[in-house]
Amino acid sequence: MFMSDKLRFDIVLDLYVHVKNTWLLILLSNLQDKMLSGHGELLVKKMNLSKEESLTILGLGEPGPELLANETMMSEGQVIRSSTNQVQIHYRSLKQTSHGVFSLHYQAFLLSCSFPLSPEGGGVTVTDIHPGGQAHFHCDPGFQVRGHEVATCLNSTRPRWSTPEPQCVAVSCGGWIRNATVGRILSPTVPSTSNLSSGSNLSCHWLLEAKEGHRLHLHFERVALDEDDDKLIVRGGNNSNSPLLFDSDLDDVPERGIVSDGSSLYLELTADSSSIPLLLALRYEAFDGEHCYEPYVPHGNFSSTDMTFPLGTTVTFSCSPGFVMEQGSGVMECVDPSDPHWNESEPVCRALCGGELTDAAGTVLSPDWPQSYSKGQDCVWQIHVTEDKRIELDVQILNIRHNDILTIFDGHDLMSHVIGQYVGSRERFRVVSGGSEVTIQFQSDPDDSSFALSQGFLIHYREVEPNDTCPTLPPIEFGWSSSSHPSLVRGSVLTYQCQPGYDIVGSDIITCQWDLSWSNGPPTCVKIQQCLDPGEVVNGARSVHPELGFAVGTVVRFTCNQGYQLEGPSQISCHGRDTGTPKWSDRSPKCVLKYDPCPNPGVPDNGYQTLYKHSYQAGETLRFFCYEGYELIGEVVINCVPGHPSQWNSPPPFCKVSQSLEASHQMLSENIALAIILPIILVILLIGGIYMYYTK
Repeated sequence: MFMSDKLRFDIVLDLYVHVKNTWLLILLSNLQDKMLSGHGELLVKKMNLSKEESLTILGLGEPGPELLANETMMSEGQVIRSSTNQVQIHYRSLKQTSHGVFSLHYQAFLLSCSFPLSPEGGGVTVTDIHPGGQAHFHCDPGFQVRGHEVATCLNSTRPRWSTPEPQCVAVSCGGWIRNATVGRILSPTVPSTSNLSSGSNLSCHWLLEAKEGHRLHLHFERVALDEDDDKLIVRGGNNSNSPLLFDSDLDDVPERGIVSDGSSLYLELTADSSSIPLLLALRYEAFDGEHCYEPYVPHGNFSSTDMTFPLGTTVTFSCSPGFVMEQGSGVMECVDPSDPHWNESEPVCRALCGGELTDAAGTVLSPDWPQSYSKGQDCVWQIHVTEDKRIELDVQILNIRHNDILTIFDGHDLMSHVIGQYVGSRERFRVVSGGSEVTIQFQSDPDDSSFALSQGFLIHYREVEPNDTCPTLPPIEFGWSSSSHPSLVRGSVLTYQCQPGYDIVGSDIITCQWDLSWSNGPPTCVKIQQCLDPGEVVNGARSVHPELGFAVGTVVRFTCNQGYQLEGPSQISCHGRDTGTPKWSDRSPKCVLKYDPCPNPGVPDNGYQTLYKHSYQAGETLRFFCYEGYELIGEVVINCVPGHPSQWNSPPPFCKVSQSLEASHQMLSENIALAIILPIILVILLIGGIYMYYTK
């Protein structure tokens, strides 16, 4: 049976024992192999036992069995809780017949360590409070961890943290550390005037004292001193006259660190306070004569066959994602019974400038991360995943100088398509490749005269299923979108529109970018709750109630300046509509001059007017037209010129018969006359011919 965070099963026993003095022992110890550490709850569903029957429930574990309940303390519906991962149920009956019945429901939970307390002046982050989880302690700026920075939740009957919570102590120039166990010595951030000697030199002295019978190991995590003005001395003892173990002017930084012969180390740091900032980080650990010291590797982890590191212990190292193991050995052993020590030095985990990555997931870090990168860098990382997959880059931190460039290529070399090119700082973002290979190039300016420390970058990558389209966006309420392509491939454009009565808020056009992200989020359609501005009135004024905006219910009143009068409504109001935008009750009026109107000049014969009225206001116009066959003589449009009284600027025109019509009338008359005279002449000629014929 597989055990996860919760496990449920029923134990139901209906006992009919036929032998006198029989008993039944149920030990739920088989849970231990499946659930490394847990506790359980027993729910009493049924309980019906006689006085000659007994039922006992014990919790097993350190320091010994614990009575949880017996038949005299149990009733139906009762919940019995254990504090360990083993429970023993012991049933006994002295009866040969008519045995009772009990039913128990068992539910198991994982045991966990208690949540560690945050040190004062620092904090703690916890990966998991169950066995195997870790608590990482850190201190605020100006403080340093004294104790173990990482504690592991150990698997036991009652889980506990591998080490006690550390303390955060102020970074100081010197000090006396009694009963030293694990801690750090850091370069002082602000020199103390009490420690200043002659001139401008800074002098700090630390005395580390472990318990009697213990020794100290000093690990040089980071040392960057000015070779001319700064000096670090380590002595094996408790004063400045003790034997010299290390002198930064004479010795190279020892890879394995320094191990004291006794229980004390004395450190001296002298520096010119006007020089470059000090970079000093030393880690110390105390250990006894039968154990090796606790190993340490920055930006890495280790597993050990015994966390107390006795003789014969083997330690295996690994680097955190993005770091590569250099120097030292990946495995070392505690050897030599007469003087226990490690047979190899701890390795160094370093963020390199470039590399080839073929894992399905990994990390890319700026060179020397978490320290600042140096100038003049040209680093190339090539990432390869499964042929038919894509690569998602999660750029969690990007904080580089504006003269430095981070470029991401969608392919196996620097000639591939550029997904993005970045400078300066940027919030966390993601990009997705178009294929199974990505190349990342980082270049820092070698000639940057204003070179300053910068954080760098932290990029996680992972293999993802191919998807060459931008994510589908949800439809917008009260609106719709149309796409330039059938599928949302790179370069696709979505155009958004809103229903009548709604305004679009946001970008109405968004584009699917090369990194398969949208250029903007989808807009929203918001109900229009106001009318458009009706505009000011020329030669007049308006008043709006209420004054802010033109929401539904707003009333606008109009007045005209002296000498002008309103033409149109004196007020309009904004009305809402169920569909469509709100609308004004009427058009805005005009302010026109107060002059006597011009009378209608009359309609010309054989013609007509547009906008026929009895009178026209000053400034109005009147247009004339003639019927077909007639020609307009005079002005086609006349204006009413303001005055007292107002007058037309021109007399009205008249309509005259056109010349083409007169010519046609003349031709018609001539044709009629010819048609009448010609038959008469023919008749006369005919009569005269007849007459002359008979007279002969």
